Amino acid sequence: MIRHESIVTALVGAVLGVVTGLFLAVLVITATQDVTDLAIPARTIAAFVAVAVAAGIAAAVLPARRASRLNVLDAVAYE
Repeated sequence: MIRHESIVTALVGAVLGVVTGLFLAVLVITATQDVTDLAIPARTIAAFVAVAVAAGIAAAVLPARRASRLNVLDAVAYE
């Protein structure tokens, strides 16, 4: 569960970053009179999303191991 949450968080960040970057690129292209072509590097964006998922998995390894070693009743009774 912890790994999935970390992957989802990483994907949300990656998608928001890609969308924001593309939006700003379109704004710059429309504001600039000289440039008329917009090239979207699909392979680079896909690689970025893959790296974001890998980073999300790597960031969740230690917390997931720690959570798996806890006794559930002790963790609930802690609060």
